[in-house]
Amino acid sequence: MSKYLVFSIAGEECGIELSKVLEIIRPQKTTPLPGVPKYINGLINLRGVVMPLMDLRKRLGVKSIPKKERVIIVSIHNEKIGLMVDSVNEITNIDDNDIVSPPAIFRGIKPEYLKGIGKIPERLIILLNLDNLLTSEEIVLLGDISETVPAGEQGGNGPG
Repeated sequence: MSKYLVFSIAGEECGIELSKVLEIIRPQKTTPLPGVPKYINGLINLRGVVMPLMDLRKRLGVKSIPKKERVIIVSIHNEKIGLMVDSVNEITNIDDNDIVSPPAIFRGIKPEYLKGIGKIPERLIILLNLDNLLTSEEIVLLGDISETVPAGEQGGNGPG
């Protein structure tokens, strides 16, 4: 039995292992970054810790249906990163025996992003594999960017 944070993206319920979740915050001012992938909205400064903000909807290639947008702060490969989602729903237990492999064709989401499908009474939860959301090159790039921007310089409006 494992605990999962369940959230919504594009009207679908997704889940990530609760052990990887550090906190959930409201969206905040983002400092844009040139030359990063389009699914990286920029950097956020959370109590002096600078970290990248990934729009999980863009990363998964789905349309946004924001209700109560939230940022889930997670740890991926020992790096803190914010994940923008449409809404956060609940924390639930899913028995390991109730997790099945996703079908070969699955709504356009790349199979490496999926851990499986969690079956709970009358619902299916798309379980994401956080460790595969970023390649090792992307992690190094985002880690380097986060470290080179002093926390005091965050929160500007960007060029102009």
